[in-house]
Amino acid sequence: MEKQIIRTDNAPAPVGPYNQAIAASGKMLFCSGQIAIDPSTNTIIEGDVQAQTKQVMANLEAVLTASGATWSNVVKTGVFLKDMNDFAAVNSIYASYFDEATAPARACVEVARLPKDVLVEIECIAVL
Repeated sequence: MEKQIIRTDNAPAPVGPYNQAIAASGKMLFCSGQIAIDPSTNTIIEGDVQAQTKQVMANLEAVLTASGATWSNVVKTGVFLKDMNDFAAVNSIYASYFDEATAPARACVEVARLPKDVLVEIECIAVL
């Protein structure tokens, strides 16, 4: 299997031993979870879960773009919430990125804690 590391300055640099994304054999793209870090300042953005979700989606979009993919290539997402009561707010932002008829498969779970105590993290898998 051929592995290509995907890196872009338009998304936050990894804060540990992982990459923003890996393209596998030029066919599948595995994007690491993104949180609400502003890549220009390397700090968590201020604001509520909707503001954080917008930044997360912008970060994921930057990684997708760096690999030559778009939202239409995404086949699976994982959404991690600090509080499931934020589901509707996150879903309203998330839904604006996908056509409902062809939206990717998705898992959404509440977790005890997320990196840097953010409110939401989202990862995705895309077909290239």
